[in-house]
Amino acid sequence: MAPTTRSHQSTPAPESESTSTAFSPSPSLGGDIKQRPREGSRSRTREEVWDPKYAVDLAIDENVFLFVPNLIGYVRVLTAAASLVFMPYHPKWCTTLYFVSCMLDAFDGMAARALGQTSKFGAVLDMVTDSRCATACLLTFLTSVYPNWSLLFMFLITLDFSSHYIHMYSSLVTGSSSHKTVTSDVSRILWYYYNDSRTLFFFCFANEVFFVCLYLNAFWLTPITSSFPIPTFLINTEYALIQQNPKVFGYIVYHLKNLTWPQVVGLLTFPICAGKQIINVVQFWKASKILVGVDLAERQTARREKALKAHQQK
Repeated sequence: MAPTTRSHQSTPAPESESTSTAFSPSPSLGGDIKQRPREGSRSRTREEVWDPKYAVDLAIDENVFLFVPNLIGYVRVLTAAASLVFMPYHPKWCTTLYFVSCMLDAFDGMAARALGQTSKFGAVLDMVTDSRCATACLLTFLTSVYPNWSLLFMFLITLDFSSHYIHMYSSLVTGSSSHKTVTSDVSRILWYYYNDSRTLFFFCFANEVFFVCLYLNAFWLTPITSSFPIPTFLINTEYALIQQNPKVFGYIVYHLKNLTWPQVVGLLTFPICAGKQIINVVQFWKASKILVGVDLAERQTARREKALKAHQQK
C-alpha cells in the first residue's frame, strides 16, 4: 500500500509530542500543521506525510530550487543534454561534456552536506540525472551503433529503471528517509554499495566509462601501437609464437596489435559494469520482497481487524 498522499485531503488534528518522535515544523503561529502519519510505516521513528497543497504553498518560503547542490544538478542536466546533441557526429565534445556531468556527481553531495542543504528534491534530481536519463539516452544511441546488441541494451535500460523505481518505492512504503538507507540485515551487497560513497561513485563512474567506451569504439579506429611502437624483443617473441602456432597466436597477435584505447579501457571496466548490473538485479529482488512483506503484513492486519469487528458485533 503506497503512502497516503493524495486521498483524504482534509487535514487531521496534529498529534501530540508523546505520540510522535519525528521533527514536525509548524507553518506559523496558531496555524494548522498539515501532516499525516504514514500508514503502515516500519521505520523506527514516525514518518510524516505532508498535505500536497500545503507542501506546494510552503515551497515559496525557502527556495530549495536554488540550493547550491541543486544548482550543480542543473549544470549536470545541461551538460548531459549538450553531450547528447553532439553524440551523433562529434565524439570528443560529446565525451567531454558527458564526463563533466558525471564528475559533478561527486560534488553535489559534498556541497549538500557541507552547506546543510540536503533535500528530497536534490536526492531525486541527483538519481535521475546520473544514471536514469543520461545513461538511458546513451544506451539508446548504442542500439543504433550496434543493432545486433539492441535487445541487450534495451534490457539494461529496463533493468536500470525498474530496479531503481521499485527500490525507491519500497523505501517510501517502509518510511525510509532515503533510498540509500539500507541496513546490512536487508542486503549486505546493497549495504556495501550505498553506505560507502566511494564504492557507489566507483561503480557508477566505471559503469558510465564502459558505455562511453562502446560509444567511442565506433569512432576511434587508431590502434595504440601507432602511438607506442612495439619494442623489438616483443616483435621477436611475437614472431616466434606465430611460428609455433600460426592459427591461434596469429589471431591473438593481430587483435592485440590493433587494440584501440576505448577497447582497452572498456575491457578493464567491463567487470565493474557487469557487477553494477548484478547489483541492480539484487536491488530489484530485495525491493520486491520488501513490498510483498508489506502486503502480507497489511493483509494480516486487515484479517485481525475484520475478526475483531465480527467478534464485537456478536
